Amino acid sequence: MDYPLSLSFKLIAVSPQLSVTDATGRTVFYVRQKAFKLKESVTVYADREQTRPVAQMSADRILDISATYRLQAPNGDEFGTVRRRGLKSFWKAHYDVLRQDTELMSLKENNAFVKLMDGILSQIPVLGLLSGYVFQPSYDLARADGTTVMRVKKRPAFLEGRFSIEKLGELPPEDEALAILSILMMVLLERTRG
Repeated sequence: MDYPLSLSFKLIAVSPQLSVTDATGRTVFYVRQKAFKLKESVTVYADREQTRPVAQMSADRILDISATYRLQAPNGDEFGTVRRRGLKSFWKAHYDVLRQDTELMSLKENNAFVKLMDGILSQIPVLGLLSGYVFQPSYDLARADGTTVMRVKKRPAFLEGRFSIEKLGELPPEDEALAILSILMMVLLERTRG
């Protein structure tokens, strides 16, 4: 993958669709989330045509206050989990990335005030259309030792969500795939909150 990656989705959609492209414009991941599901379950594909599944991400419960999301390969093998940090995530998003119950990485929001202001402004008619241009939350993905390896930033956009994913440090290939899929899950969960 050529970094930075670009992640985009339509803000107004019955069935949310999320696309990740690399610096050359090649589609790396594509997600089409099923609408009206009580329990979160998302299939990630390697192409827009949705012919090559890469992973399945599914929640362990209906309410996602502190849910755990299992990440599975198409053959059913689990290669990691993403756990939302319950009440801590209300004010400032915080997710733990685990493999076999061992924390590998954590994904944290950098500035809760920016997300709060973006969420408030986006609810005001007319002004809400401009919120995507004024406030852009960012998130850091760090290894268990605290070293930041990726940064996710919201980008200015009109009627759609745009994020960039920058690689700041090295990760083994299996951890890099887990990191990107964890970022996708976080964006799917946080997209309505800024």
